[in-house]
Amino acid sequence: MPLLRRTLLLATAGSPLAAAAARAQAPARATRIIVPFPPGGTTDILARDLAQLMAEGRGTTVVVENKSGAGGTIGSADVARAVPDGTTLLLTATHHVINPSLMRSLPYDPRADFTPLALVATVPNALVVHPSVPARSVAELVAYVKANPGRLSFGSTGVGGANHLAGELFKAMAGLDIVHVPYRGAAPAMTDLLGGQIPMMFDSLPTVLPHLATGRLRALAVTSATRAPSAPDLPTMDEAGIRGFEATAWFGLYGPGGMAPPVADRVAAEAREVLTSPAVRERFAGQGAEPGTLDRAAFARFVLAEMDKWRGVVERAGVRIE
Repeated sequence: MPLLRRTLLLATAGSPLAAAAARAQAPARATRIIVPFPPGGTTDILARDLAQLMAEGRGTTVVVENKSGAGGTIGSADVARAVPDGTTLLLTATHHVINPSLMRSLPYDPRADFTPLALVATVPNALVVHPSVPARSVAELVAYVKANPGRLSFGSTGVGGANHLAGELFKAMAGLDIVHVPYRGAAPAMTDLLGGQIPMMFDSLPTVLPHLATGRLRALAVTSATRAPSAPDLPTMDEAGIRGFEATAWFGLYGPGGMAPPVADRVAAEAREVLTSPAVRERFAGQGAEPGTLDRAAFARFVLAEMDKWRGVVERAGVRIE
């Protein structure tokens, strides 16, 4: 039964119990989805798609508010302080599980102050090299780096970002000596990679696909657990010999900590209904994203596992942001 119709049936049942159930099914006022990054990025676009389709399903207003700054912590703190009634939500990216290890202090407890609700989407990254690098597979790249320790570098969009830590994970798992070169954002890093100033980088597959088609870059593998539908011929890092490697960019929906289970279950069910629809699959495809498939309990376990994984990477890399 569609969510909106179910809500209307409960509202007309007449008993106090039915009225209470109706209030649990859909909030009377608008729901805010906080995005802790500026407008126009992947997180923002995914949030607006989700908000529109959730609003259509429940018959109430769902708005997106951008509250950027401090690596995503400003908007996240706003949600952590919110009343846990399902009307204030957070849609954020992998940074959310990296920041607790990367930053010495946070304005919230990342484990206690949020309720994981749904894995919204995943976007695979790819390991790409400039054509001047004499490697056409991950195994050849590993051999080349080991024959030239400390002579190669990899770029990233900044210290502590997802593609920086993907590079650190690769270094650690393959036992490589590669120099990290941080940039102030994606555009200058890509410019130098295309120009050959840096030889390799991990970047989102949708970003690099056009350059693969022209031969300006060469992709060696994707970082997801399974092959990407948009590049089915590219092996995963695991298939390419780096066993257990996975560093996919992902986006999750959270509520404030302390959400009552019926409220959390209701929001998670609404999100899941949207994420399994053909409409959202079509919209997300434009961002190179796959809708999430984890239920609420599985997503909560995934979040904790990701925090532990990235803490180990950050500690091995010795990376900190004051």
